[in-house]
Amino acid sequence: MKVFCTALLSGKFFPTRCAHRRVKGGENLSPPVAWTDVPAGTQSFVLTIFDRHPVAHNWLHWCIINLPASMRELTEGASGVRERISEGSLEIRNSYGDAGYGGPNPPRHSGPHNYEITVYALSTPSLPLGPLASSEECLDAIKRHVLARASVVGVFEQ
Repeated sequence: MKVFCTALLSGKFFPTRCAHRRVKGGENLSPPVAWTDVPAGTQSFVLTIFDRHPVAHNWLHWCIINLPASMRELTEGASGVRERISEGSLEIRNSYGDAGYGGPNPPRHSGPHNYEITVYALSTPSLPLGPLASSEECLDAIKRHVLARASVVGVFEQ
């Protein structure tokens, strides 16, 4: 499986428009993400974005579960827009405490932060989780269903 994020400037850096609104110029637009080479038997997908910088403590920026097996991309700004995500999919609570996407807002002068975008291909059509599920509960629920996973990393700092 392969994952792509066409918004990453020079193939590496998150554009400011994808940053949280607390960042100057940030519009909190979820980035476009696409995936290919999906394994046979895939029944659904999960997408996560984590900040892997040590000061962030694996901050969850976005988690969508129960994406249909037919889906191969999310367009920019898809978070919170049912027509762009698909019926039956669920955006769970991020580390800001909100459902949906919460863009990068790293502490000033903490250096570059790596934002890992991962798509998991699952052998189950849905996960029995609600919107208040934690990232730990989500990752635990997918463990026995992962057929493949792929990631791409974007960098952001302020």
